[in-house]
Amino acid sequence: MATPLTSGQALSALRAAGLNIVEVRDWKNHNRAGHGAWGPMNGVVIHHTGDYSSQAQMVDLCYTGYSGLPGPLCHTVIDKSGTCHMVGWGRANHAGLGDGDVLQAVIDEGALPADNEANTDGNSRFYGTELINSGDGKDPWPEAQVDAAARWAAALCRAHGWSERSVIGHKEWQPGKPDPSFSMNDFRARVARYLKGGSSGGKPTPPNVPAFPGAAAFGNGKANDSILLLGQQLVRKGYGRHYRVGPSRNWGEADRQNTEDFQRAQGWTGSDADGYPGPETWRRLFS
Repeated sequence: MATPLTSGQALSALRAAGLNIVEVRDWKNHNRAGHGAWGPMNGVVIHHTGDYSSQAQMVDLCYTGYSGLPGPLCHTVIDKSGTCHMVGWGRANHAGLGDGDVLQAVIDEGALPADNEANTDGNSRFYGTELINSGDGKDPWPEAQVDAAARWAAALCRAHGWSERSVIGHKEWQPGKPDPSFSMNDFRARVARYLKGGSSGGKPTPPNVPAFPGAAAFGNGKANDSILLLGQQLVRKGYGRHYRVGPSRNWGEADRQNTEDFQRAQGWTGSDADGYPGPETWRRLFS
């Protein structure tokens, strides 16, 4: 289980994977807060949209929703060019009720059982992306779109330290759902290659860079070796001015301020420079 990524952490992770990102309206604050929990997070769900009149119309629909199902209807809409449209962050109406046994399998990163029950809230546990496709077998799946979807899934898994087993299709979660209309086993194999830095997997981690431990390793109340390693590297790079005693295994405000200084030195602003390390901060710090 993991604390949900902030919108800034997610954006950094997706950009580090080389994805083309479009930020739609007030997506960072657009969610279903107050209508159920958001977290702890356990994985990602892949959807296809079904019938659509245009790609722009579908992006707007996923942001706004419709009568009886308010938006956002996912976190990211991926169009046929592979562009990722960010339409919400926080609880979203995408996964609905699904099988609790499937959730446990995702948590365990094991083999998925048949989804034959709808007894567990998936909107609180999964990130979700909608791929624009009618799903009728006649609408093609461009390589750019599938590639972007796998990069998207791998980026979120990498941020949390998950494997490809944390990626499921809507059809594997909620009984009666058909999406997506491609093989999830093949898709997970692709995600696995990207997590290992294979072809089309974004920016591979240089061999001298320690593996990013996941965004959940950092923050108030956290204590681990990754925090100490972060602090030591910040000092080596000349970003340790806020330490009075020195780096330690316990996360503190000095860690956040020093990390923010490093992020701002990269030219980042706003939520991209919030002082919490994401995959790209980590890669640049140790490169």
